[in-house]
Amino acid sequence: MKMLDRCRLFSLCLLAASCGLAQAHGGVDHSAHGAPAAHQEKTSVRFADVQLLDQNGMPVRLEKDLVGDHLVVMGFIYTSCTTVCPVVSSIMAKVQKQLGGRVGEDVQLVSISVDPQRDDPKRLQTYAKTFQAGPGWSWLTGTPYAVSETLKGLGSFSANLGEHPPLILVGDGRSGKWTRFYGFTDPALLVSEIDRLSAKRVHAKHTAIAQEQQP
Repeated sequence: MKMLDRCRLFSLCLLAASCGLAQAHGGVDHSAHGAPAAHQEKTSVRFADVQLLDQNGMPVRLEKDLVGDHLVVMGFIYTSCTTVCPVVSSIMAKVQKQLGGRVGEDVQLVSISVDPQRDDPKRLQTYAKTFQAGPGWSWLTGTPYAVSETLKGLGSFSANLGEHPPLILVGDGRSGKWTRFYGFTDPALLVSEIDRLSAKRVHAKHTAIAQEQQP
């Protein structure tokens, strides 16, 4: 099966599966997106120097406390979304499963609520239980100002909740290299990008060692 056909089939399956999840999280209908075609693009990001809160109510700063030196998979959701957001969270859950013990070690997963007025830490914690299995996945909210500044820097801000893009960012906090994945992306592609970034780290390390050993 061609990769494009595989991705389309995967997207349709995820969309169908999300219907059951959506019933458990009643709220805003996000169906205006339909089933967006998956595509990706290289990008740069800016981390706003603001305080956010994780699902345990602990204050965090995204760049310093979570991104840091990690490889990162970052999604954008809100708990009352009934279609696209459960699919995005399901994709990230599959990424967590495929990466296994690397999550919480060299890889960090982050989900940021785009609806801080309703999504307090307790609500995010309850929502996260549907998707998260194990450590290394932080769910973030904060004041409307802090969240909007964060989203603007990451290219995921929208004044209308129903129009925020289905988007997952994958990047390397060390090198600053990031890729935006729009639509319902096959988790295998996200894991492949993590592996590619990890391999570049190894290559850069070996190159640096070789240069140091030169007379």
